[in-house]
Amino acid sequence: MSVPFVDEEKQSNMNLITCGKLTWIYIEAPTTQNVEYLARNFSFHPLNLDDVLSRVQRPKIDEYPDHLFIVLHFPVYDKENRVTHPSEVDIFISESYVITINKSGDLKPLAKFFKECRLDDNTRNNYMCRSSGFLLYHILDALVNYCFPILDKVVDNAEKLEDLIFARPVPETVHEIMMIRRDLISFRRVIHPQIGVVEALEREEYPFFKEDQDIYFGDIADHIRKIWDGLEDCKEVVDGLADTSNWLTSHRIQEIMRVLTIVMAIMAPATLLASIYGMNVYLPGGREASFITLGIILSIMFGIAAAMLWFFRRRHWI
Repeated sequence: MSVPFVDEEKQSNMNLITCGKLTWIYIEAPTTQNVEYLARNFSFHPLNLDDVLSRVQRPKIDEYPDHLFIVLHFPVYDKENRVTHPSEVDIFISESYVITINKSGDLKPLAKFFKECRLDDNTRNNYMCRSSGFLLYHILDALVNYCFPILDKVVDNAEKLEDLIFARPVPETVHEIMMIRRDLISFRRVIHPQIGVVEALEREEYPFFKEDQDIYFGDIADHIRKIWDGLEDCKEVVDGLADTSNWLTSHRIQEIMRVLTIVMAIMAPATLLASIYGMNVYLPGGREASFITLGIILSIMFGIAAAMLWFFRRRHWI
């Protein structure tokens, strides 16, 4: 099937390159005009074209006699909000073409790979002149490899959190745990649905790929599973650190309450004496001003406090 010419002046977000019988059409942030072009020149199902413009689609593979429609998500890290969010890639693939559509246009590895194939003849010949399945493998390989630095960042944040917790359990630690947990949960939501899609590419037979699918896409599936295992390990670490932080906070509160209780217990006898001698009645030493009486009262107060401190220490309460 021949692919029609793309007017880049009218559709600046849409480009194509050709090598032999294979054409790669690359679209960023698709518009209605892009979808109309696809509808005019390809026999794609209308529901798939609607999916291209819809906001979010779950990862999936729709199989047709002459092509596949694949929806995948890949993580993109938002530095400002410190959270990973999904970026969707829609792929139409047959024997003669590969159409990749990045809805948000923020997947740098995909744009970089397309640019390299477009500008460099050797790169284009190496990756595009074999088959559409071989090109798809390298597209997915570039996107999956892009996940590892993001995973490393999550692991690094967890390690810094461990140092922070054991150095000084401060209230900011709770906020840090929540931020890392949110990022980890979002990352897991992106990766987990991809496993089934990539395993289907590995398991099923699609004749127009003309490659050993179990070898090439098995490699992609192994990488995805490795990322998932890394996220699982990181989740266990963060959950353990969260439990440790809660225990340290609880222990700190108990220590504070113990000290306050001891202080209140030591002050109780002095408060009792002050209350008794503050009553408006005649008491010993209360008929006339006397520093001796005051000294006796203070001595009794400090004596009781010292005795209580000695008793608490003897019982190993302090």
